[in-house]
Amino acid sequence: MSKLLIVGTVAFDAIKTPFGETDKILGGAGTYIGLSASNFGIDSGIVSVVGGDFPEEYLKMLNDKNVNTDAVEIVKEGKTFFWSGEYHNDLNSRTTLATELNVLADFNPKVSDEYKNAEFVMLGNLHPLVQSSVLDQMETKPKLVVLDTMNFWMDNALEDLLNVIKRVDVITINDEEARQLTGEYSLVRAAKKIYEMGPKYVVIKKGEHGALLFNEEHVFFAPALPLEEVFDPTGAGDTFAGGFIGYIAKSEDISFENMKRAVIAGSNLASFCVEKFGTERMENLTAEEVQNRLVQFKELTQFDIELNS
Repeated sequence: MSKLLIVGTVAFDAIKTPFGETDKILGGAGTYIGLSASNFGIDSGIVSVVGGDFPEEYLKMLNDKNVNTDAVEIVKEGKTFFWSGEYHNDLNSRTTLATELNVLADFNPKVSDEYKNAEFVMLGNLHPLVQSSVLDQMETKPKLVVLDTMNFWMDNALEDLLNVIKRVDVITINDEEARQLTGEYSLVRAAKKIYEMGPKYVVIKKGEHGALLFNEEHVFFAPALPLEEVFDPTGAGDTFAGGFIGYIAKSEDISFENMKRAVIAGSNLASFCVEKFGTERMENLTAEEVQNRLVQFKELTQFDIELNS
């Protein structure tokens, strides 16, 4: 069985959308990635940090999903990372109301011996120096390293970000971030510039408009499934990333053709995430639901057309 090492926040969120709002609930990139990847029956472990205020039941829930939390450090006298945001009517834009780093401010990740030889590594959205530190601790070169990042690090830690980008195989960012990182409006040109930074594959997420996968001259597009109801987009990008790396870790195939399937797998799982607030939908997802929606994706994207010879 493949091993997947995940680094990312395990945190609290408070969310407001046009459809309602929550108090502090479970969130964090590492949480969403782990819950998503757990659908593929692989051995995964999270490296993260929480405070003494973090409920043990949340860690137990992840363990029950076969996500190892032994490397989630608990700082008993500290508080867990907290983010609060309000989504606007189109759900594509949001306003951050509060960001409290708390124990994350001094986070020094420690990879457990059990995962220092993991074949697959998912570097969730964190400070680039934290991401680099995890790679430094690996005892064997992973088969595939995927990195997720955001515009905040482009604004505040660009040199560190460029250094870690050199070391990864795949980068996943959204369209706005790809344009900021490269200064190119065309996503095709942006992807080409990102290749020159190091990664062999570039995944550009476009929210409700799907995702693009680039590899040299090859391009693949996966649509997002049209949904009747979207309650909360929080964590959808991380859920996509978890589905993407989870599918690849399960199949142990890092070819471009298989990455195309992985993009569909990630899009499929992200479509569930947005249906409830926070992690609620992902916690209760069944294998049958995942399979049935995969059929919908296939019907959405598969067609026959006669080509002139």
